[in-house]
Amino acid sequence: MAFSAGLDSSALFFILLENEIEFDIAIVDYGLREQSKEEVAYAKQLSKKYNKECFVLECEKIDSNFEANARRVRYDFFAKLTQEHSYQILLTAHHLGDRFEWMLMQFCKGAGCAELSSMQTSQEHSNYTLVRPLLHLDKQDLKKYLKNKEIKYFEDESNSDETYKRNRFRKILSPLLDEYKDGIKKSFDYMKEDINDLITDTEIHKINDFAYFYSSNSARSDIYAIDKYLKSLGNIISAQERELIKNESTSVIARKYVVNKHGSYVFIAPYVHQDKLSKEFKEKMRRLKIEPKLRGYLASDLAAVELLSELLA
Repeated sequence: MAFSAGLDSSALFFILLENEIEFDIAIVDYGLREQSKEEVAYAKQLSKKYNKECFVLECEKIDSNFEANARRVRYDFFAKLTQEHSYQILLTAHHLGDRFEWMLMQFCKGAGCAELSSMQTSQEHSNYTLVRPLLHLDKQDLKKYLKNKEIKYFEDESNSDETYKRNRFRKILSPLLDEYKDGIKKSFDYMKEDINDLITDTEIHKINDFAYFYSSNSARSDIYAIDKYLKSLGNIISAQERELIKNESTSVIARKYVVNKHGSYVFIAPYVHQDKLSKEFKEKMRRLKIEPKLRGYLASDLAAVELLSELLA
């Protein structure tokens, strides 16, 4: 479980205990606040008391784009733990307010229905399932629970710092959530039903780090599948990248991945710049009409090359 010692994760910690669900916790200290040392100490104290593992990451200083880079550091840490310790599920304490904030932030950046409703109760990632069991509850529900149980938690003073975009949204949206909570919950349920009707469920096949799927002939469904897959690898595509994927046959995403539409298929692979390719390999790629930006990765993955030879024969 992702733990911060704040209201949300403290509530989830004790809800899991009450329901006799086995779990361990992981906490990230970004080193920005003196209070963060107390929060880590509290996490260790709870872990010792209730016989849990407590994994701590002391994060190196983040100099720019803090929210995005902090998220990347956090989820890279969680993914590493799931792999090293064979955890199958990552629990987070996201609640209804977080979901509402996320939706409005995506709306203001430019997004469709699929992206607006993308914070779901569970999502598959490359080697774990992300589960958000508190999405149906709002912050006031959790605060009442902690008060009734007399459970300690920390208030992060940076939550009132409006230099962070999420906090600006939170200030605007909190009164709306308090007044229209039931309607907001219903809206998310309706959006989920609409997505199921609008988006074709796409099975993504994979060999090593090379992924592919059969195009649905719906750009909307294909982009949704690409977005979902890259998100499972810890990469969230931007609105600008989404437009590139929509309008171009080949796109490089975050300088890390190549997305290539090739006939009936969509290919996704790590982006590897490779200058020195053998003449034999270049000729084989030319005959298969493989996008040059894919070739750098394929040069080191013969199994993927053989698969492409079969698919494109």
